Amino acid sequence: MANLQILHFPDPRLHLKAVKVEEFDESIRTLVNDMAQTMYANNGIGLAATQVNVQKRLFIIDMSREDQPKNLLVFVNPEIINKSGEIIGEEGCLSVPGIFEKVIRSEIIKLKFQDMDGVEHIIDCDGLMSVCIQHEIDHLDGKVFVEYLSNLKQNYIKRKMKKIFKPE
Repeated sequence: MANLQILHFPDPRLHLKAVKVEEFDESIRTLVNDMAQTMYANNGIGLAATQVNVQKRLFIIDMSREDQPKNLLVFVNPEIINKSGEIIGEEGCLSVPGIFEKVIRSEIIKLKFQDMDGVEHIIDCDGLMSVCIQHEIDHLDGKVFVEYLSNLKQNYIKRKMKKIFKPE
């Protein structure tokens, strides 16, 4: 397993759109294992492949607390097929470390996705799970959560990240 480099906002590679995974082979398992190691090493609860400069429609989530066993969930080729309601919550991101802002998301979603073996699933999600999934799908679509904020806040965050992370 490898600890991968996380891209930091405003890196233009974070705006690339991921492509559908067509082959479910050992490379997917290796990517998931490397992403998991990277996410856990950085105390994250979610990580999209695009955040580690891999343009594949795949993300992982683990919302378990420190006192619970790990519960890694893998979502390949995710697609929200229905959404309803509205929830406002504070979000953070491994690509924008140290920044937490309120974002409006759909409260309930129905998600179609494949697992690492290519088997299709459909699940209903709400609360934090719904928010995490929407956040990660945004990454796959080339969008970072700060883009939901005002231009003033976006520019402030951009300047702050450029000071912290010199161009990678």
